[in-house]
Amino acid sequence: MKMKERKEKPVLEILVQTDPAGTVEFESEIGHVKMIPFTGTVDCENFHGVLAPCGVDTQVTNQNEVRHMSARYMLIGRDADGQDCHIYVENNAWFTDGNRPKPFRTVPTFITDSKRLAPYLHRNQFVGEGERDERGLWIRFYELKTLE
Repeated sequence: MKMKERKEKPVLEILVQTDPAGTVEFESEIGHVKMIPFTGTVDCENFHGVLAPCGVDTQVTNQNEVRHMSARYMLIGRDADGQDCHIYVENNAWFTDGNRPKPFRTVPTFITDSKRLAPYLHRNQFVGEGERDERGLWIRFYELKTLE
């Protein structure tokens, strides 16, 4: 029996603002590397806060035009109980032919010191989606649920 996934309301929703002036990149005989710094805000039911100014999206495109994106960043704010906390996010994706679909999908991993969010976020059962609009890049994380 084939499993289908189902999305509900986002667990976290982040509005990312990239810093094009801070972008560093180079080309080599075996691929292209691009590092894009970014900041952002989170305002959702589970968490309210900001991205620490250390976020970076590293994109490596190899000779076969396969691009690996790995964004790593720290969220600083308050959980739904009003407690100060942090959420570390590592968000990975792979794109073929050098192209990024719209929306693009990612595989996130979370680490948090929030007593409320840790039992939930540490399960690693999430999928991310990224999509641009006039305000910036939205990264939305959904719990991965399956329907049989």
